[in-house]
Amino acid sequence: MTTTAVMGSAKVDGRSGFCNSSSTFYSKRKPIPLPHNDFLDITTFISSQAHRGTVAFIDGSTGRQLTYAQLWRAVRSVASSLSDMGIRKGHVVLLLSPNSIFFPVVCLAVMSLGAIITTTNPLNTTGEIAKQIADSKPVLAFTTRQLISKLGGSTTDLSIVLIDDDEIKAPNHGNGKIVSTLGEMMVKKERHGSSNGGLNLKEEINQDDTATLLYSSGTTGASKGVVSSHKNLIAMVRVVLSRFNLDDGEERFLCTVPMFHIYGLAAFATGLLASGSTIVVLSKFEMHDMLWAIQKHRVSYLPLVPPILVALINAADQIKAKYDLSSLRRVLSGGAPLSREVIEGFVEKYPTVTILQGYGLTESTGVGASTDNLEESRRYGTAGLLSASMEAKIVDPDSGKALAVNQTGELWLTGPTIMKEYFSNAEATAATLDAQGWLRTGDLCYIDEDGFIFVVDRLKELIKYKGYQVVFILYMHAYGIMGWKCATHMAQLSICVCIDSFSK
Repeated sequence: MTTTAVMGSAKVDGRSGFCNSSSTFYSKRKPIPLPHNDFLDITTFISSQAHRGTVAFIDGSTGRQLTYAQLWRAVRSVASSLSDMGIRKGHVVLLLSPNSIFFPVVCLAVMSLGAIITTTNPLNTTGEIAKQIADSKPVLAFTTRQLISKLGGSTTDLSIVLIDDDEIKAPNHGNGKIVSTLGEMMVKKERHGSSNGGLNLKEEINQDDTATLLYSSGTTGASKGVVSSHKNLIAMVRVVLSRFNLDDGEERFLCTVPMFHIYGLAAFATGLLASGSTIVVLSKFEMHDMLWAIQKHRVSYLPLVPPILVALINAADQIKAKYDLSSLRRVLSGGAPLSREVIEGFVEKYPTVTILQGYGLTESTGVGASTDNLEESRRYGTAGLLSASMEAKIVDPDSGKALAVNQTGELWLTGPTIMKEYFSNAEATAATLDAQGWLRTGDLCYIDEDGFIFVVDRLKELIKYKGYQVVFILYMHAYGIMGWKCATHMAQLSICVCIDSFSK
């Protein structure tokens, strides 16, 4: 028998989460508690969470570690240096870097001042980066010596901090002015004592203030700056903690996804730090490096994308003969729903490892829906149940009518993680967010009688290859997970070649 719950004066079906009177689906997850203090930034929120964790980050290649004590000391020192440089609330700071144990240090320090972090893909062209710089207008850039040339398409007035040097080897560079190194900024506090320096000038930060400016193609169209607030990120952290039930500070995650992307930023540069978990960071993806890191660092959680999961299945016998994966307890798949064959194939090959799945967008701070145990993942083809405190509508794209259970239409989402707007783009904002704050995802979906979301297609036609949307494949390419060749705007893509290469 279907049960009902009462939310205010509305009756909600306990099985599907659907409310007839509002034509809204409500999350069946336990609501997330949000802090009542309006004046709170994401860095302070994360650093104030109690846990028993000791090591925050491990470089998967070098073994270098950052303990939680070292992490927060580094964040305070870098924030103080930034403040002394004149970085203030509302200023935009660009971060162009591969994955690194120092990537989160920069992000957290910038946001602690009320300044805004904007990240970009290291594989972007000089022209693409110049376009983002022209749009976001950063006053400072953090990058590596190897990538500094990619700032050449932008203004030469941009001040630069080198992430991978301890000292300034050349005071000026043709692509901008090198003003410091991250190494120097991190030791500033130790050199000058415990004074907060410029942090005495720190302005009050409201949860509604902008924290991040990540660039996304949105639900359709060209790349746009997604404006997310401290409140969006705080809510995302709460969802992460609630989903994984992390409270002992002993879990080890392997960061195989790019930190510049919402998937990596939400989990590894912010969210998981509130739990005290240890994050093993890979600067780039290589199958051997990933498996070796799991073995060496006793990784328990492995976030990945579906083609890597398929590769793990296809080469399971060779992999298990060569690597000790006994520490692995869960894999977290995102990017596309997993088929019955993939889920059952993985369970057969790795019976002690649980598959979890997730669905989200940059515009929803990486939060949308998830499967949180194997039983939920075995609802084959699903994107999962709505995330905690999230609401959804299924809307007929032609009539605008909100639909009921098992009817297909565009998925709309609302909740505390939904973005504020697109940066300086009122037209795109109006096309994506309605007046009540509902996010039009562009995904054609239905929600079944048990509240599970199924993605059927995209509202706008996208190129697909072997069942994978090109946007998803290009995301994988952006992290070097697969190669591609482009003839004009048509990609010649090969998942099969990629998987075969993983299996060798």
